[in-house]
Parts: sequence; structure tokens; C-alpha cells
Amino acid sequence: MLSGEKVVLRARYDEDIPILLTGLYEDVVVGSRADGKPWRPLTPGTTDPRLVVDDKEEGRVSFSVVEREGGALVGTASFWGIDTHHRSAHIGLGLLPSARGKGYGTDVVAILCHYGFVVRGLHRMQIETLADNHGMLSAAERNGFVREGLLRSSAWVLGEFLDEVVLGLLAEEWRAAREG
Repeated sequence: MLSGEKVVLRARYDEDIPILLTGLYEDVVVGSRADGKPWRPLTPGTTDPRLVVDDKEEGRVSFSVVEREGGALVGTASFWGIDTHHRSAHIGLGLLPSARGKGYGTDVVAILCHYGFVVRGLHRMQIETLADNHGMLSAAERNGFVREGLLRSSAWVLGEFLDEVVLGLLAEEWRAAREG
């Protein structure tokens, strides 16, 4: 487990899957905004990699996010596109609607930074998010991520093209911010 101030990242348990399925992937709007693919319903017992963890897949690490106080499941977090040669990875998270606006996202990003830079020895981490995802943009920037680019009209979401923002953070920037 990896602990932050408000949340803990732990392994995905079987009992997490129905909660995450209902809270994050059955809702067309939430599911469409969270994934770069067209929304489709997921059936009970799905093996969708956003929910079911394949421990043998080297390019992805998935966590369940739980409240530090009480242990309630509040979302999911992941490293994906892990590149061991370039020592880089992408990070993402999804919080259940009831967990948003409580600072959990900022805490999750901080924990993922520690995991990536300290535990995995990464050099660079990257986030891609919709330009109107103010919660994720804020969580990333509070943790030192820098806006590196805007991908204009790059995401087809619910009948319209939306812009995406690319943010990056280097290990030396993260360490310098923690020391000073």
C-alpha cells in the first residue's frame, strides 16, 4: 500500500470491481470523458483492463483508491504506457462522483509521483486530460506538473471534439519542489 494524507493506494480487490463499474463506467457521460474510446456498456464479470488487474502486464500498474480514514473505496489510479528504456510513464485516476472536490485527486497524484520517481525510478511522468477537466488540471499543477501542450480538437466526446492538455513532470523538478 502507498499512503498519502487523505487516501491510500492499494491492490484492486474483487469486491472493488462492481463499485467501480457502477460509479465510473456505467454512466455514459463519466465513462465517455474518462476514456479515449467510445463508451460501451460493460457486463458483470467483465475482464476490462480498467477494472480487472492483470499482474503479468508489465506496462500497466493499477490501484484502488481508498479513504485513509475508514477505508471506503473512492476510485482508481494507474500508471500506463510504462517505458523502462526512457524511464517514463503516463498516470491517470478516476474518482467516484461522491469523492470529487475533497482534495483526493491532489493526494492521489502526489502518491503516484512518489511511486513513480522513488519506487520505480522514473525520469518523467505525463498526464493527458480534457481541457475542461479542472479538477485533474488543478491536482496535477499542485503537484508540480507543467502544461506542455494543447492538443486541439483531439478527443471525440459525446458528439463534439474537445481539446486535451498534456502535462509533464521530471524527477529533478519533483525533488527540487520537495526540498525547497
